[in-house]
Order: sequence, then C-alpha cells, then structure tokens
Amino acid sequence: MSRVLIVGAGLTGGLCACLLRREMAHRVHIEVWDKARGAGGRMSTSRSPSNLFCTVDLGAQYITATPYYSRIHKSFYQELLMHGIFKPLEATVEGMSPMEQGTIHYITPSGTSSIVKYYLKESGAEVLFGHQLTHVYRRGQCWEVHRKEGLPEQFDVVVLTMPIPQILQLQGDIGSLLSESERQKLEDVSYSSRYALGLFYKAGVQISVPWVAKYVSNNPCIRYIATDDKKRNLVSEEFGPSVVVHTTFSFGMEHLEEATEKVQTIILQELHNVLPGLPEPETIKCQKWRYSQVTRSVTDCPGQMTLLAKPLLVCGGDGFTHSNFDGCVESALKLFEVLKSSL
Repeated sequence: MSRVLIVGAGLTGGLCACLLRREMAHRVHIEVWDKARGAGGRMSTSRSPSNLFCTVDLGAQYITATPYYSRIHKSFYQELLMHGIFKPLEATVEGMSPMEQGTIHYITPSGTSSIVKYYLKESGAEVLFGHQLTHVYRRGQCWEVHRKEGLPEQFDVVVLTMPIPQILQLQGDIGSLLSESERQKLEDVSYSSRYALGLFYKAGVQISVPWVAKYVSNNPCIRYIATDDKKRNLVSEEFGPSVVVHTTFSFGMEHLEEATEKVQTIILQELHNVLPGLPEPETIKCQKWRYSQVTRSVTDCPGQMTLLAKPLLVCGGDGFTHSNFDGCVESALKLFEVLKSSL
C-alpha cells in the first residue's frame, strides 16, 4: 500500500482524504497531520471551557451556495444535508450583500468544524494533531518528512494543503524543486487578516438584540456580529448563549503583530460601543487569523500545483482557488485527480 501524507486537517485536506478512501481504499494508507489541537482549520468551532454545549464558530459563519456551485457540487451538498451536517439558514442576516437569485445559505448545527470532522471520519485516515511539518527531503522514491517534535517518517506521496506562506517556509528540498516562475506565483498570493472573538455565557443569560447576525458598516474595528447559538438554531435553557465578533480586515492588518490580550481589550471596548447593553460573558476566546481569506490566488494553477510527479509532491487549498466551501471542494477534486493518476 502507498503511504500518503496529507498536511492540513482543514476542508481541502479532509475531503481529499475522504475521496482517496472511497475510490482507493485498498491501495493507500492515509495519514493527516495538523499542527493545531483539532480539526477544522479556518472552519473552526470553539467550546466554552466550562460548558461543552456552549460553542461558537470562530472561522466561517455559514456556507453560501450559488446556483452554479449548487449544480456542479450537487452531490456534496446533498450528502451533507442528508446527514444533517448542513441545514438551510432560516434567519435573515442584517446587512448581507445582495446575492444572485437562487443562492442558498446553509448553517451547520454542530459548528462548521463538523464538516471537516465528517470527511475525516469517512476517510478512515490516521489523524494526528500537534504535528507541525518543518522539513521535506527526497529519499529515492519516497519523501522523508520531519516535524517539530518526533522522529522523521517516510511517505510515498505528500500533499500540502496549508496556507501558501507556510508552504514557502518549509525547509529541505522544496526550495530546489520550485522553478523561478512557480516560486513567484506562490509568493504573489496574498491573504487578508482578521481577529475573531468568541463570547461564552452561562445558561439563562439573555442576549437581547433584534437580529441573529448582522454586518456592521462604518466601524473601523467590527465588521460582523452574530448570536451564534441562534444562528445555528441551538437555543436552549440548558446551554448558555454565545456571541461571535469578526473584525474588519484593516483592523486585523493594523494589529496583526500585537499581543492577543491587548487586541482583545480593544475589540471588547468597541463591541460595548456598538452593543452597550451586552452582558458580561463568562469566558472569552480571541482568535487571530493571520491567513483569513485569499485576496489573490495562485495564477494559472487552478486547484493545485504539482511540485514533483515522482515521487509525488503536490500542494493545494484555497490559495489555488478561493476562500469558501466550494473553493476548497474544487481544490480537493483537483488534488484527487493528480493522486489518482499517480497512484
């Protein structure tokens, strides 16, 4: 069996592993590594330290399916709806930009990370967290990979799905594999940055706002606020409510290198200006998204870039498409085509 390493337990990596398992189950052993403590990547769902039923989506808030993607990715939407991973967004999001007629928005009752967890479970892959890839070396017809802690391991195929700046930071033989034009394409990719704040409340607390979620205009700090439990139809007297706040991209860039505690204080001060009656939360989680959304993707490499065909080393992710559900699906499908032809 070929040993395949997929680096990145986000949507692209999880779906790629799932596709491999479904079509090549008896030919591959799949491992998925991620430096984080859990699955999801930028589809991250965080739990309150004191109440496991109180959760908040700190990354993607909902899934938007245009008529085009509803058609070409129909099987993916149908599967996730059938298993209850997706449900239509019933509430109105105040201030949302007008969408193409026929566009549907979906929420994830168990949080957006449930999408990735579903695909990883379907993949049967050995998923290892706290595994940060640092070096990649070619050893004959294999790849020797090193992580921050632990012994080197060898794989027949390596798939990189982390943000492109992290790929460029890898040590070993990757630098010598890239042509000047390939390196330039990767270096030209750009991302926006932002902070997200999750506020967790005790059971019984009431968040009295006339909306479920809203986009804030003309505020230098805050762009989006949602009562996350209401957004996902999880309101219950047993579970405390949760609120999520996303900052503007300009605020994220301005404060990117500052201490998280300091930035959290600034966001909370601005939040109380926007919502002066908001109760004090029991706990708070502040998340920095250095690579929030792709603002300029890799040119002329839709979905993936093959760095070496034999042994196969390929990279993908939303940096090769666009930062949403369908962009990650597109990349996973392209990666799977390359893997299938190689294996």
